[in-house]
Parts: sequence; structure tokens; C-alpha cells
Amino acid sequence: MKEISQKYGSLLIQNRDVIREVFPWESGQICLASAIIYTMKGKLANEKLLRESKKLITQKVGAFSSFRGKVRVPTAAMVAVSEDLEGTMDHGMLVYELLKKEFWQSSYLPMAAMMIAQVAEKERYEEMAARTRRLYERMRKEHPFLTSSEDSPFCAMLALSDHSDDRLIEDMEKCYRVLKEKFLYGNAVQSLSHVLALFDEPAEVKCEKTMHLYQSLREAGGKYGTQYELPSLGVLAMTNVPVKEIVQEMMEIDAWLAEQKGFGFWGGITAKQRMMYAGMLAQKDYIEELPLQTSALGGTIAMLIAQETALCAVVIVSIMATSANSSSS
Repeated sequence: MKEISQKYGSLLIQNRDVIREVFPWESGQICLASAIIYTMKGKLANEKLLRESKKLITQKVGAFSSFRGKVRVPTAAMVAVSEDLEGTMDHGMLVYELLKKEFWQSSYLPMAAMMIAQVAEKERYEEMAARTRRLYERMRKEHPFLTSSEDSPFCAMLALSDHSDDRLIEDMEKCYRVLKEKFLYGNAVQSLSHVLALFDEPAEVKCEKTMHLYQSLREAGGKYGTQYELPSLGVLAMTNVPVKEIVQEMMEIDAWLAEQKGFGFWGGITAKQRMMYAGMLAQKDYIEELPLQTSALGGTIAMLIAQETALCAVVIVSIMATSANSSSS
């Protein structure tokens, strides 16, 4: 295991523990998903700022706002990590109001708003909100039974791309058709196709790289999930780091995480979820070392969009896991 991977792994655990102090009644999955937001930016959570962020959300939004729902903790982390708490929250709420004109209110809409707000220029907020809806409608036309409110954050990220709507939809559909033969869970395949659409290589090549990485992990004994864990795998596959190296690093990170408190059998995190976090930590390392292979986006923006899309998927899988646990208890 690389020294830098252990450094980020330790940072993830520290961030999780700080978030647990501020949100003691939230699930372990949600706290960990929020911790990765800090970790992917290479930052240690500041308890004081996080408490201020928590308070700010309470002050700024109504009692029944979606900002106080399932994404409250990740939203607080997004606000606090910026260190410009009020400005970040105000910009996020501004985008949220624009998105509410385009979408029904949902648990995931605040996350879409915060993502647009932290990447796009203020003068483009209205354009991005409208494009988010346009892409959502195009996706829903292709997959009416798969596309739902949880896709709005992915659409928001795609809206930031320089690719045309036609290019994005065409590429996503090509990837979806190829990947559906391998991964049976349609919603997850659609989310993975969102990530791959950001890159310029032919759809068949991108899908082959992703499937090769997945199969190599399985052959090495890795338990990688085939639901919302897949977008992170797609980002890793597109770094063009040799698959053997990625697999070895992920397996070593996973083994290290399994020994840490909260990641074993009693930690509430499944083996598949733990491997997803191992992939995120490896991704953090590799993205810093190598530019992603895309010509349509500047290197920095490409990295940001790919990382944010994968982060979005981590939050979604954590929310779904928490909801499933609540339903079964």
C-alpha cells in the first residue's frame, strides 16, 4: 500500500470521527460518505466550521426543506469544506431555487444545486439549471423506468460538460447497451454511463476498460459492488493506470481499511462498500498523478467533474443503504 494512500485513508477516518461528533445521531454510512468529501479535497474536517455549517442550514432553510433531509450531512460538509460558509450556502440555495423551477422537490436536488454552485460561474447558474432539466428529460425518454430524482445530481454534473447534449446522450446510450450485458442493475449501469460520457474515447473502449478492471478485481478476490459503486470504478478505469497496479493498490487499501475501527463486520459498512472507498482513495492518488484522458474539457475541470460525479454516487449509495436499514428495522 502506497504511503500516500495510507495518508488519505487515515484522513478519511479522522474526518469521519469529526463528523460523528457533530452529527451523533446520523448513520455511519452517511458520516463516512460525508467524510470522503473532505478527503477527496485533501482536507481535515474542522469541527467548529462544521457546527457553524450545520447551524447555517437550520437558519437559512425552512423546516420542511429538502436541505434538512437525507443530504443534510453531505451538504453541511460541502459548505464547511469551502471555508466560505455563508457564500457557499447562498450560492447553493440560489441554484436550488432555479432547479425547483425545473424539477419537483426531492431529497437529491440540494446536492445537484451544491455541485453546480461550486463549479459553475454565477452568471451561468440559470443556464446550467435549464440544461440539467434538458438532459434529465432526454435520459427519461431513453429510460423512463430507470430515470428518477436520484439522477438529478448526475445530470447537473453532465450539464457542466462542454460536450453537446446530443453527444452526451448518444455516448451514454452506447455505453449503457454494452455495460447492461455485464452489469444487471440498470440504475447503476446508467450512472456509470454518465461518468464514461465525460471522456472522449470510443464507448466500446471505455466500457472494455471498466469491465476489465472489474473482472481483474474479482479474480484477485475483491468484492466490488455492482450498484452505485460503479461510477467510481469508471473513473479509475479512465485514469489509464495499468490495471494490475490499480487492483493491487485497491486490494491493499481494502485490507488496511478492514483492520480499522468501523470498517469491519460490526461497522455497518459492507465489504462491497469498503472496496468502493478503497477505490476512491486510489482514485485520489492516481488523479493527482495523471491527467484524465479527455480533450473536450480542460484537465482541471475534467478531474473536478469526474470526482464530483463519483462522490455523488457514494452519497447516493450511502443514503440508499441507510434507507434500506431503516425499512428493515
